[in-house]
Amino acid sequence: MTNAPYGLLAELTHQCPLHCLYCSNPLALRPRDEELGTEDWLRVIREAAELGVLQVHFSGGEPLVRGDLEELIAEADRCELYTNLITSGLGLTENRAKALVGAGLNSAQLSVQGDTPESTDQIADSKRFDKKREAAGIIRDSGLPLNMNVVLHRLNLDRLDSIIDVCDAWGAERLELANTQYYGWGLRNREVLLPSRDQLARAEAVYRRRKQELAGRMELLWILPDYYEPYPKPCMGGWAHSSFTVAPDGTAYPCPVAAEIDGMTFPSVRTGPLERIWAESPAFQAFRGTDWMPDPCRSCSRKEIDFGGCRCQAFALTGDAARTDPVCVHSPDHHLVRDAVQRANSDDPAPEPVFRRSASPRPPGRAASGP
Repeated sequence: MTNAPYGLLAELTHQCPLHCLYCSNPLALRPRDEELGTEDWLRVIREAAELGVLQVHFSGGEPLVRGDLEELIAEADRCELYTNLITSGLGLTENRAKALVGAGLNSAQLSVQGDTPESTDQIADSKRFDKKREAAGIIRDSGLPLNMNVVLHRLNLDRLDSIIDVCDAWGAERLELANTQYYGWGLRNREVLLPSRDQLARAEAVYRRRKQELAGRMELLWILPDYYEPYPKPCMGGWAHSSFTVAPDGTAYPCPVAAEIDGMTFPSVRTGPLERIWAESPAFQAFRGTDWMPDPCRSCSRKEIDFGGCRCQAFALTGDAARTDPVCVHSPDHHLVRDAVQRANSDDPAPEPVFRRSASPRPPGRAASGP
């Protein structure tokens, strides 16, 4: 029997004022004219609640660019769903925050790229650090808990102490330290972002020390960097097991980055109800459970723990979503990860980063043009 999902990631738009080096959204973003309209999103929210979903995370891109965000949150609130806004904070005003809270918003997660304006520009191609600080205050003053997220990588791990200080000073109650996952632009910039083993060990020591120091004031979470782990992370608790994503154009995916898997046809909420998509769609059933697994996963004692790893990572690195995640030490393709780690620990210079704005390199720290 298929489990009911508890979480929906509603990607309302791919439009975003930032151009982060690690962005996991598809390289080819959906334009505004392909986005679901308000009525379709309202229906998706109602169907999600009927399906058993308990939480809706409104994301993007930047969900604040949607003028109907309050209406969607209000519908989720009427359906008794917990609502979370995942935001860069850019464009958030006091009036907008009051409207969102009035509509029923339960929490907000604010992203931060570094501890200074310069580090934010280096990673996000945007000089918006002061706007993020302002957004943190607005979220806090609105009565919402301030949750924050920072993606960690070679360019900011050495400044982890200072990043934690900034989030503490801004009043964060919870800080997610998410080591980069290599999809989309993150994979394209992997040689720039993948840290060395020593750098990672130093940062983890900082995390453990600060977690103890800040206990009772700010919760710190450390998201493992799976390239340095012997076994892969579970694939969202198993492919199409407990959550799903609806992209801006209405395509439904078992996980946020599954759009990268060429050759699979994913269903659209425009043409069928969520209940049927979740229970019957061939794409959602493709890697559900363990029957699909090849060896070494099929005969592995960990198959009910990590479910063969990430299907999207397997495809990104091997071109075959059904292969064992190359992160696993038992994968026949493990050399693909091992070689990347060896390069990250060598003295070879990293290439220049590639930003979404121009899809062309610019040296770290050089000021971006435009706003």
